[in-house]
Amino acid sequence: QGAVKRQALYACSTCTPPGAEPAGICLACSYECHGTHRLFELYTKRNFRCDCGNSKFKNLQCKLFPEKGKVNSGNKYNDNFYGLYCTCKRPYPDPEDEIPDEMIQCIVCEDWFHGRHLGAVPPESGDFHEMVCQACMKHCHFLWAYASHLAGKEFPPLTKANSLEEAGIVLKVEENEEQKKEIKKESGVEPHDTKEEKQSEQFNEPSTSSGYCSKFLQKFPMEVAEITSEFSFCKLKELQSKPFVKKDTATFWPSNWRSKLCTCEDCLKMYSELEVQFLTDECDTVLAYENKGTSDQETERRDPLMDTLNSMNRVQQVELICEYNDLKTELTDYLRRFADEGTVVKREDIQHFFEEFQSRKRQRTNRMQYYCS
Repeated sequence: QGAVKRQALYACSTCTPPGAEPAGICLACSYECHGTHRLFELYTKRNFRCDCGNSKFKNLQCKLFPEKGKVNSGNKYNDNFYGLYCTCKRPYPDPEDEIPDEMIQCIVCEDWFHGRHLGAVPPESGDFHEMVCQACMKHCHFLWAYASHLAGKEFPPLTKANSLEEAGIVLKVEENEEQKKEIKKESGVEPHDTKEEKQSEQFNEPSTSSGYCSKFLQKFPMEVAEITSEFSFCKLKELQSKPFVKKDTATFWPSNWRSKLCTCEDCLKMYSELEVQFLTDECDTVLAYENKGTSDQETERRDPLMDTLNSMNRVQQVELICEYNDLKTELTDYLRRFADEGTVVKREDIQHFFEEFQSRKRQRTNRMQYYCS
């Protein structure tokens, strides 16, 4: 499938021990190709393609998909692939660490960190959605402007002018007489001059009619878009214009923080240069991944028979249940004979049963039906 958006990964220390090139394998390959090997659980990582059986594995061929490329150049690796985590580069669980401490994953580099090694104390109530570690805060320095102005769980309202009028920009549009008449005609206004219009023209005041503005936007959409694009608003610049403090610590973010990031053209370009475009994707979160897994499991647990019954009327439901019970009873009695005799059930035995079952079913349906009057 190529690089999967987010998936559970493992590292095989049997096939790729310390000193060898790091490699990651998917959940299916951990069962099928590395079932007896020593594995490190990496939890989930984004945009990764399974390495099983490629050039990083000297004497192993993938059983599920043998024809693989030599390397996956888009994959990113760190010390997690050797079973080491955090800035202390220790395994988890650590047999030498007697201090009880929760490990938290950074949503940028996706490494795991001890709470005491983040430079900041995690909220005691666990009331945060995601964490960005110290190193990633230095890499994504723009996040400090958002973190410093995050009050409670919501960002403060932005105060910068959000329109051209608030910014003190006045657009003067000159129209010929034909355009004026056409606009007035479409808006239901007669083409004669009124006293208010004459006064407006005399003082060169722009019209405030909403109908007039909508007609203007319809007639000159490209011109308006070209002019207003020069004054597109950037939430990041607004936040950076206010005082904020940069610290050498990790940061903890509420559940709605990604939707608050600016998506103007300049900011999107910055995300691309820093390779953090995923920050604006709400579906990238581990919570979204877990919710999808829960939804898929619930779908798999649904009984296909019950789904079929729910789509039928009452008569069809009764007929299907009767047929199902007949099949269950006859098949159970048929297989019991093999169990009592200790003989193996063969393919032709099953075929013979269903041929006889279909024959008996036809006999039942061909009988004369009686109806009560």
